[in-house]
Amino acid sequence: MTVATAPSAGPPSTRRWSNRSPWRGLPSDLLLAAGAVTVELVLRATGPAELRTQPWPPTVLWSLLSAVPIALRTVALWPAIALCAVLVLAPLVTGDQALTVILALILLTYQGAARLRLRPAIAGTLLLWGPVLVANTVVTPSVEAGPYRTYVLLNNVLVALVAFFVGRTVHGRQTRHRALEDRARAAEENQRSLAEQAVTDERRRIARELHDVVAHHVSVMGVLATGARRVLRRSPETADEALGTIEETSRTTLREMRRLLDVLRTDEPVADLSPQPGLAGIEALLEQVRDAGLPVALRVDGAPVELDPGVALTVFRIVQEALTNTLKHAGAATAQVRLSFGIDWLVVEVFDTGRGPALTPARLGHGLVGMRERVALYGGSLRTGPRPGGGFRVYAKIPMEHLGAPTSEGAA
Repeated sequence: MTVATAPSAGPPSTRRWSNRSPWRGLPSDLLLAAGAVTVELVLRATGPAELRTQPWPPTVLWSLLSAVPIALRTVALWPAIALCAVLVLAPLVTGDQALTVILALILLTYQGAARLRLRPAIAGTLLLWGPVLVANTVVTPSVEAGPYRTYVLLNNVLVALVAFFVGRTVHGRQTRHRALEDRARAAEENQRSLAEQAVTDERRRIARELHDVVAHHVSVMGVLATGARRVLRRSPETADEALGTIEETSRTTLREMRRLLDVLRTDEPVADLSPQPGLAGIEALLEQVRDAGLPVALRVDGAPVELDPGVALTVFRIVQEALTNTLKHAGAATAQVRLSFGIDWLVVEVFDTGRGPALTPARLGHGLVGMRERVALYGGSLRTGPRPGGGFRVYAKIPMEHLGAPTSEGAA
């Protein structure tokens, strides 16, 4: 039996076969079948006379029938295998073998080995090539039948094995590719879950701290209201000053309440109602960092203004987290903190001269997520990354219209 050339391109992956309609491959299979019929008819018309053993009508009919399994190999693999196995036995009736059926045998063997699991693939190959061996044994010429029959049988077995193992190789590659896709998808989902959890944790922490700020302001208003009521008749000026402070503190509290509603609430109890650290705590923070072994300097540009407690807390936390990262990752380095009070913006910048952290998606820390959440809460932006001259830089920019006006002395 003549050996046809194996197909040059492998089939789609197993996942694609299972997820998309097989009818999408029908046009290409029809073209391949038409090409096989055309090639056979051209070879019979231009080739040796031995190829034209029958009249043209039966030849064209058997060639067209032999092309049907090729056209059906994607949309109906098992019916195509069964039909091809029947057509292989045609020489027992006609005495002539259609050349198209040879290509159909090889394509279906390859297709079954690439698409099916091992046992169904072996069963399909035996179903295809068993009748081939039977047909060649029966139809083999009587002259020197023994050696010729052995050659034909070995040739058929070799062709079947090559087509089968090429298909199994493609099947194994597709299986590994699908496993890698599944692992990558699982890793991506896990990373997304970790990132979401980090954001959730940081927003909870921010909500707790804003809760402390609001609770402290409410406590201050309660104390001032009590004092104002007691001195209202004896000292109206003192009572008026206290009421003015209550008014200003209430506006600040409302602003912080709106921000608190923008973040994730938590049911965890808050025992400490004292105010959170703000700008006044930055100097003490820098002293602690210096005691830990990191030389750090503070630079203030512009005229400092008193900020809303939530904004001051955000500035403090950015400086605290940036210096903590410097202590952990920078090695032998120096650091600088810069606060710039402008007309439209408040800029917080912390940079160092160290080697910086190895930031990768798999090591997304809560610190940077927390800083980004805090700055976004006040309508600002945050940029972090290596500095051109070496070291690491944290740069936060917060609009000044989101900041509070200076408070009176009675609020202290």
